[in-house]
Amino acid sequence: MEDVADTAGWSAVLAAQRAAHASVRALTGRLADLGLAGSEINVLANLAGHGAHTVSQLAAAAGLQATTMTSVLDRLEAKGLISRGSAPGDRRAVQVSLTASGRAAAAAITRAVADLEHRALAGLPPGAVDGLRAGLAALTEAAR
Repeated sequence: MEDVADTAGWSAVLAAQRAAHASVRALTGRLADLGLAGSEINVLANLAGHGAHTVSQLAAAAGLQATTMTSVLDRLEAKGLISRGSAPGDRRAVQVSLTASGRAAAAAITRAVADLEHRALAGLPPGAVDGLRAGLAALTEAAR
């Protein structure tokens, strides 16, 4: 198979998509015992260690549309991994929190993400990792 990075038609957007899909496949495989879809892993990872989030904050952090977020949260709540309630100071906003089971799943997800990142990035010089962060942030911002 031809190395896409060596062609004149290389695309950062398509490379980021490939990396995202490969990462989701790796994480869902490693975390198969949790029985979670990639979008559910993403949401739990974004809740891990950060306390409660409103649905809109969580959707922005996870890069999901509000309608997609609602269905993901429905599934996570049915699995007993999150709870939803009114946000303090704004009864209209829904706040999402991890349950005890959700915290355990999120901890496993955090370890799997850290391991994947270490395996992927450990051999790169610090400047390359900084450049990757900047490039991904720029792509995210440009797509808003």
